[in-house]
Amino acid sequence: MNILVGFIILAVGALIVIKSEAMLNAFGRIEFFERQFGAEGGSRLGYKLVGLLAIFIGMLIMTNMIGGFLEWILSPILRYNKPI
Repeated sequence: MNILVGFIILAVGALIVIKSEAMLNAFGRIEFFERQFGAEGGSRLGYKLVGLLAIFIGMLIMTNMIGGFLEWILSPILRYNKPI
């Protein structure tokens, strides 16, 4: 089941990266990306970054490494909750 869900997320992320212009036309410009990444093309770059993030998460889910990755990312927060 992880392989199927991961592949679907990966495919959606790839479509977002490939069709960033269509995403821009469908959903419009995003003010945060325009402000942070430049006046022209910031939203396209933002859509591509979101797609790359989806591809990365899809690969983690497909390989069943999402748990270890989340544990690594959240370890500074979770370390303080462990009893001594």
